[in-house]
Amino acid sequence: MAPRPRRTESGITPCPRFRVTFTPPPDHLSELVHCFWEMKSTTELAEDFTLHAVPDACVNLLFDQLDPRIAGVTQLQTTSTSLDLGRSFHFAGIQFFPGVWRGDPDATVDHYVGEPYDGELRLVEVGGAAFDLDFAGKTAVFSEFVERLLADGLVAANPVTAAILKHLDAIYSVGDMAEVAAMSPRQLQRALKATTGFTPHDLWKVLRVQHSFRNDYLLLFSDQSHFTHSFKNVTGYTPGEFKKTFDV
Repeated sequence: MAPRPRRTESGITPCPRFRVTFTPPPDHLSELVHCFWEMKSTTELAEDFTLHAVPDACVNLLFDQLDPRIAGVTQLQTTSTSLDLGRSFHFAGIQFFPGVWRGDPDATVDHYVGEPYDGELRLVEVGGAAFDLDFAGKTAVFSEFVERLLADGLVAANPVTAAILKHLDAIYSVGDMAEVAAMSPRQLQRALKATTGFTPHDLWKVLRVQHSFRNDYLLLFSDQSHFTHSFKNVTGYTPGEFKKTFDV
């Protein structure tokens, strides 16, 4: 199986109001986990903070580190969502690559998780174990939990989405996507719907916009007009409006 593209070092995104920290998983989990992450306000804010979350094919296990009872499994589909995080917040989580999650798809939500978790996973236990630990301590707890999920068959490497991610710069159509996955378009449709919940076209659309945040958009779009149209379809904003509204 081709290795998935992954972050090679930890990083911190600075902001006067909040801090986002991420780090790659241990090597033995690198085909499953994109990163472990933490997002926390640096001080109590003067007003509620709104996070604009763009569509994402990844599944996240989210743990509220102000109240460990609150946790959940999240996945944004093809529309963006504005999330009110309040005046202070502290979340940490595990972000899995697309198609890796094998848990109950009906248990995932596409909005901020704000209620105590009452599902079958041991999320409250894990959130409690990570509570009050520094980020390195949290990632150790999360790594152990991923190992349990792997042993229980709730996560598994996905060679189809791995191939798509590896060759994303060379994909310009669903036909290209099927070719790099070594499948017919119909086989690809079934495989992606079963493991990601996305059609091939929707997955490609979301991955391209996500990829454009860190790369030259012309690698994936034919021209500025094509990029602007696709970006607005996914986020609800033009690139210029998004940058002005959310300061990114």
